Amino acid sequence: MSSINNPGNFLRTSRNFPTDPQALSVELSKTYIDIASQVNDRISGIHGINTPIITSESWFINGTDGRQFGLRQLYIFTAAGNIPHGINWNSVGFISPKSYGTFTDGSNWYGVIYGSNTAIAGQVSFYVTSTNIVVLSGSGAPSIRSGIILLEWISNI
Repeated sequence: MSSINNPGNFLRTSRNFPTDPQALSVELSKTYIDIASQVNDRISGIHGINTPIITSESWFINGTDGRQFGLRQLYIFTAAGNIPHGINWNSVGFISPKSYGTFTDGSNWYGVIYGSNTAIAGQVSFYVTSTNIVVLSGSGAPSIRSGIILLEWISNI
């Protein structure tokens, strides 16, 4: 599979350590750097409210020399309307297509669609402006009791 772009994202499962103390020190340093690099490249499973979390994703939208980082933040809502996101809009390169949400009417759970600035009949959706996440509830959509939106964006910084 010669088309894989991240062959270095995996740790080798065995290593021969030398018995010479000087050579062992060098090999242990290399091992530590390998482990730290791979741990730092893995996607974070942390989801924060009121504070952006670095996802550890690397995006190369501007080419291989232009590494951009992914950030994520969780927002809670209880009705349709505006949710101030507090993001420095100048630092946003793109909103990630992995932004999504869920909500409940108190009995059932539903998905929130990241999509349009027009309310969709029977659906709850959202879109993002420079200051807000705007939650829309189309006619016939279930009532919103509580929900979450996970917003991910790609940083220019």
